[in-house]
Amino acid sequence: MLHPSSFILQNVVPLSLYIHLPWCIRTCPYCDFNSHEAREQVPEDRYVDALVADLESELPRVWGRRLESVFIGGGTPSLFSPEALHRLFSELRARLPWRPDMEVTLEANPGTTDAARFTGYREIGVNRLSIGAQSFDDAMLERLGRIHGADEARTAFETARLAGFENINLDLMFGLPGQSPDQALADLDAALALGPEHLSWYQLTLEPNTRFAADPPVLPDDDTLWEMQSAGQDRLASSGYTQYEVSAYARPGHACRHNLNYWEFGDYLGLGAGAHGKISLPGEDRIQRRRKLRQPRQYMEAALTASPVSGEQTLSREELVFEFILNATRLRHGVDTDLFTTRTGLPADALEPMRSEAVCRGLLGPDPGRIEPTELGRRFLNDLQAQFLAGHRGTP
Repeated sequence: MLHPSSFILQNVVPLSLYIHLPWCIRTCPYCDFNSHEAREQVPEDRYVDALVADLESELPRVWGRRLESVFIGGGTPSLFSPEALHRLFSELRARLPWRPDMEVTLEANPGTTDAARFTGYREIGVNRLSIGAQSFDDAMLERLGRIHGADEARTAFETARLAGFENINLDLMFGLPGQSPDQALADLDAALALGPEHLSWYQLTLEPNTRFAADPPVLPDDDTLWEMQSAGQDRLASSGYTQYEVSAYARPGHACRHNLNYWEFGDYLGLGAGAHGKISLPGEDRIQRRRKLRQPRQYMEAALTASPVSGEQTLSREELVFEFILNATRLRHGVDTDLFTTRTGLPADALEPMRSEAVCRGLLGPDPGRIEPTELGRRFLNDLQAQFLAGHRGTP
């Protein structure tokens, strides 16, 4: 724990809730999330029981705090029935106050949904959908190991609209195996033609411990990727979407509040197999990360009998600086420097000398009241973020 003179948490920060539903029909070869193929019927009732028990064990750390957003991710959360999620929501509301206009997001994959499910989700309080289209090119979808085709992605979107969803995100990737810039733009145009409120448009990367990492496909080179990204950003801007984060584009008023809370270093509870959380504890002047057991069956057994926590960590001064920067610099226009002090409990000078060096290198803007990447800093974001990690390690 840091000395009180250098670390004082004085404000309660916004609190979100992330719920992980870990099962998929089939794990995609690029996916490094905690997902598990459902080889038999998903144990909905037992898993909801475990989530409620998990929440009960977390409550003492967040007494009196209100939820600002809920995000249900996976896996493929749309494998769960509206009835199971309705019971979960009822248990959540009985234990934590919800913001009246709270954003409640559910991830859904084409091929796992129908009109009845979408209607059911809407009726129980889900008001934002994130549909994992990934591409509108059938050949690309096959290379990505997706279980759906382009027509199913369009149908899923249109069905969600008919069910009453007015806030829909589409997940879309570029830089796919063998993809050309024209093909990437055609994918983007197909998504834009549906008129989503939000687009998560991000580059495919090869992550460790995935099938693609073990048997890498041939991906576009860096120059081609930059051409795709530049042309795509122009297309999105001309279509009325504002880029507010590295891979997030939204129509006015539709930025994802839940993800903004991550990037602005807010707090969040993590429930479910492999879920992570971060909670500020002002009375103890510390910020703690906690993670849950990854294997679903092990998680359920532990949550219902003891504790599903697999590890926890109190963040050091150095970790707080780096993690804040890691998140805040993903935002296109950064954050006010005051937010650093509010969310970490550290004085602004804890950012020095790394901040000054980043300014000298042209990666951060010169205004001391803002932590805002320059155009160069956005293009070389990893270099900007590493500046703050390297500074704490004492490297040049």
